[in-house]
Amino acid sequence: MEEIQKKQIAILGSTGSIGTQALEVISDNETLFEVYALTANNNVDLLIEQARKYKPEMVAIGNEDHYQKLKSALSDLPVKVFAGDESIAQVAEMQPIDLVLTAMVGFSGLKPTISAIKAGKRIALANKETLVVAGELICELAAQHNSQIIPVDSEHSAIFQCLAGEGNNPIEKLILTASGGPFRTKSMHELEHVTSTQALKHPNWDMGAKITIDSASLINKGFEIIEAKWLFGVSPDQIQVVVHPQSIIHSMVQFVDGSIKAQLGMPDMKLPIQYAFTYPERLKTNFTRFDFSVCSQFTFENPDLERFRNLEYAYYAMEKGGNMACILNAANEIVVQEFLKDKIGFLKMSDIIEDVMAKAGFIAKPTYDDYIKTDALVRLLTKELIK
Repeated sequence: MEEIQKKQIAILGSTGSIGTQALEVISDNETLFEVYALTANNNVDLLIEQARKYKPEMVAIGNEDHYQKLKSALSDLPVKVFAGDESIAQVAEMQPIDLVLTAMVGFSGLKPTISAIKAGKRIALANKETLVVAGELICELAAQHNSQIIPVDSEHSAIFQCLAGEGNNPIEKLILTASGGPFRTKSMHELEHVTSTQALKHPNWDMGAKITIDSASLINKGFEIIEAKWLFGVSPDQIQVVVHPQSIIHSMVQFVDGSIKAQLGMPDMKLPIQYAFTYPERLKTNFTRFDFSVCSQFTFENPDLERFRNLEYAYYAMEKGGNMACILNAANEIVVQEFLKDKIGFLKMSDIIEDVMAKAGFIAKPTYDDYIKTDALVRLLTKELIK
């Protein structure tokens, strides 16, 4: 009997929430998948633990200060060890890799994702900032190098699944659902006093700190509408956000005949991760099934753009184009860091983002180098405004 060729997978950001869940998916399907490479930025201890368990061909740590510790800890294994951002980008290009899961958080995911695309890899995209910051460039490169991008975000995976089998049937509208986060029902006065600890308690999803805060401020949904524009080739006025607190309908597609298709399931990121790994096939799982008798009511409401202004800023950035979304992303990364340190308040994050978007230099047709410069300059500007 012919042995099944295992799919070789590289996980960029293996120590984060998506990365660790992806490794669980691989463990559950050891006959189908094999870890070829793992990368992390700072969490060297967990990376060591993962490398010892999965024995990849190579590992890379972004923070070069951890290189010696990583190399020493794996010295008894035939695992190649690298360090630095450039190494992570090079790892993504390795010839034996069949699929690259880009699960790095923030702007840091852009460079290695571009490297993987240029190498013609299939990309399981969990780093939304890549398309937020440089969507036009990424789409051009993917077409040029015949690299397929499969979304991992639950909302975009839902849309991707709804579009399966639809061919060229025209889309009238994409409907992205949002849980509303932990502060959905809080007043403006209450939002002035919420803490980072409260913000980290998401009602439905288990995510990393950065994404959880982004979800609480709704900028995560803002990034998702920008990402959806590039992934599915729609205009800003074809993307609607609906708050759905139960988080069972992950997103919907409305077609020109008025029909709406929705993808439903329990809020478990392992499902879209596995679908990206196996597309177009589906594998049997033991994931928890949704029980309609337990949750018999779905509710929907419009997002409140007065309390959660970040969503409006994202629509503006998407319509403005150029490097405006890059400005939005860089400013947000800094304000989230400062909010997590309790240096600024929850509502102050939006105040600063608005200020930065008004003051940062706009470039209508940015190059890759322009994105790099914009990101660096906006981070400095944001820090200055916080002082």
